[in-house]
Amino acid sequence: MAKEVNVGIIGDYDPEKPSHLATNGAIRHAAAKLGLKAKNTWLPTPSMLTRKGQRSLALFDCLWASSGSEAYKSHGGMLKGIQIARRSGRPFIAT
Repeated sequence: MAKEVNVGIIGDYDPEKPSHLATNGAIRHAAAKLGLKAKNTWLPTPSMLTRKGQRSLALFDCLWASSGSEAYKSHGGMLKGIQIARRSGRPFIAT
């Protein structure tokens, strides 16, 4: 069985947005290429303004800030999530 990588995606998922579907696909394809299974979880931006939401970032192996060209429900939450992700020492990418 392949090792699983747990990816937290900071952003407000919308299945109608091609960029969100592409993000999910990119994670799956990259993991498969590395012989891994990927589990990704979208983390709503408003949740990053709560202690519980902020603590949830520690549950992931790596973090991804979703596309900046998309509207966020909470810009403050997105910025807080990015701040915590960058300080966490975990692999982090922003698109």
